[in-house]
Amino acid sequence: MFKKLFAPTDMTTGSVWKSIVMFTLPMLIGNIAQQFYSTVDTIVVGRYAANGDNAIAAVGSALPILNMLLVLFIGISAGASVMVSQYFGARKREELSYTVGNCITVTLIACVGLIAVASPLIRPILVMLNTPAAILDGCYSYLMISLIGMFGMGYYNILSGILRGLGDSVSALIYLLVATVINIVLDIYFVAVLHMDVAGVALATVIAQFISSVLCLIKLARMREHFDFGFRYMKPFAKYVKTLVKLGLPSGATQAIFSSAMIVVQSLTNCFGEFYIAANVVIMRVDGFAMMPNFSFGTALTTFAGQNVGANKYDRVSKGALQGTLLAVGCSTVITIVILLFGKSLMGVFTETTELVDMSYYLMKILAVGYIAVAVTQSLSGIMRGAGDTMTPMWISLITTVVIRVPLAYGISFLTRTAELPYGHNECIQISLLSSWVLGAVLTVIFYRIGKWKTKKVA
Repeated sequence: MFKKLFAPTDMTTGSVWKSIVMFTLPMLIGNIAQQFYSTVDTIVVGRYAANGDNAIAAVGSALPILNMLLVLFIGISAGASVMVSQYFGARKREELSYTVGNCITVTLIACVGLIAVASPLIRPILVMLNTPAAILDGCYSYLMISLIGMFGMGYYNILSGILRGLGDSVSALIYLLVATVINIVLDIYFVAVLHMDVAGVALATVIAQFISSVLCLIKLARMREHFDFGFRYMKPFAKYVKTLVKLGLPSGATQAIFSSAMIVVQSLTNCFGEFYIAANVVIMRVDGFAMMPNFSFGTALTTFAGQNVGANKYDRVSKGALQGTLLAVGCSTVITIVILLFGKSLMGVFTETTELVDMSYYLMKILAVGYIAVAVTQSLSGIMRGAGDTMTPMWISLITTVVIRVPLAYGISFLTRTAELPYGHNECIQISLLSSWVLGAVLTVIFYRIGKWKTKKVA
């Protein structure tokens, strides 16, 4: 029983909704644990750093840029999950072996290239984004340490993506829980004891993610009953690299578009000052937990669709889309109610500044209902990606962020400017985000119903 728990899961047979739930639950716990990385960072610097509110703002201003640095690995991970799940569902051992090996090689190349290119650009980008002088050095330290430790972050994203593609969400969960405990202990030690402030939480995260990536690699090396693992499979082959890029590029581009929009909007956010930046960070922390069920169901449905498309069971894919979406919407509805009823208490976990709690709660209420819309988008996008259609979610993301969110944020800001509010109402950030979420859900439903994803099989 214990061995079965840590083995790949065949999602092509049995109850549809039970398969989805059983795969989603460990991943949801893992995603929540991963969210603790940034949440504990915020709590620790907020309470133990020399200037807590500024430290919170520094970490928050750094995150959009850090997310942009990670888009390469998110893309590779997405492509790997689709290829692995479809080859696993089709029982193609050799193709699965080369996919895993080539993912490891491509990730190494991506890490080296990213560190070389991004290192000299970090400070100029922070200056360009109007980062307040009071938090500029903190942002720079956080990003440089994270960049140098990109190997751990990158490999964890890729290797856990491969494990999920195989239907094993439990192993990635266990390794992430171990890393989370290490991260919390190191956070407190580096900041509260050694007084390293923002640099300390970045270093703690890098060390913890490196450990989790090593554990994932050891697990994959021991799964020889399903695929072969060795240096011969790590030699780049055009067939697998091209497919990985073809499938992963749209997902990476989607995240790049989203991260670019966050950076552009961050420039506007910075104009409202350190206090608003800190409030926005608190919102992001609660938002991170609120989004976890949506992301977990989306990833589960990617694996579910991939395995069943590989096995040519399209009727089962359609059932999974309906049942998985209903489950995700139900979870998000409960989360929305909790935020509306207990949001202020949630904000109080991060700071003892009453004004900061009040502002955060007010802005969070604008976003709350949008989580239900995101549940629909993530679930149906997961189905399309798992089937091999990674382009459609990318175009939807492009429309909702570039065409809707960014212009709307700046437009509301411009139209509400007064002598007292030279940059307009700061609610423009949340209103634009909510609008993009709702439109994204509508477009995703339309394109899912059109059904072109049914023609994109890889295996």
